[in-house]
Amino acid sequence: MILGLDLSRSAVRVWQRNRDVFLRLWKTESWPPFLEAFITLVAFGFGMGAYVALGGEDYIVFLAPGLIAQSAFFGATFETTFGSFFRMDSQGTFDAILATPLSVEDIVVGEILWGATRGVISATALLVAVWIFGLTESPFAVGMIPVAFLAGMVFAAIGLCFTALAPSINAFNYFFSLYFTPSLFFGGVFFPLDRLPDWVRTLAWWIPMTHASNLSRSLNRGALGLDALVDLLYLLAATIAFGWIAITLMRRRLVN
Repeated sequence: MILGLDLSRSAVRVWQRNRDVFLRLWKTESWPPFLEAFITLVAFGFGMGAYVALGGEDYIVFLAPGLIAQSAFFGATFETTFGSFFRMDSQGTFDAILATPLSVEDIVVGEILWGATRGVISATALLVAVWIFGLTESPFAVGMIPVAFLAGMVFAAIGLCFTALAPSINAFNYFFSLYFTPSLFFGGVFFPLDRLPDWVRTLAWWIPMTHASNLSRSLNRGALGLDALVDLLYLLAATIAFGWIAITLMRRRLVN
């Protein structure tokens, strides 16, 4: 028991189960998130970027780290919303796992770890493309991969919270309209937030995507100051908080 939770190393078994399924379907599962981010990088970075001035920094250099964080966002979120919902509701995978010595906590932690892994797979593929285009500015850019994993755990935990509450798959329309889309456009991925009204910037500060994109951008620039530390601490705290909430909600869904 850890902090009142029945956590064990068996959560890795849930991760391994999802990994094995992914390896069987990787040809259709791997490419769509990467291709979407890659197309966005080329279209916005090289296309629209030719018309955007950011005080001496090329727009595509500004955009690339944000898109890497966005890749983690996409991968982790879709895995713990649609993916986890199917495993829970349609396939009965969670019920089957609970018939073994594994606990609800193991399921949730395993799902979060797998969601973060999916985010890292997409983020790594895009980082390679960014490196090939010569858009990395510092050796610290490689640190965007562990940041993608940490941010992926936050995104995965948030997705799993909603999954535990969703009465049907159609309910995800609310999740993607009210959380996913605002996070994407007001999370610092496509443009700096410093010119937005104060109240919008205050709201944006509470969006995990903001801290993931800021930290990725700081690593790419090699500018690791106090702001980067704040972003890192936020992601760590959010992982613990949303992970705890996800466990509580999923326990009610699966046991009660």
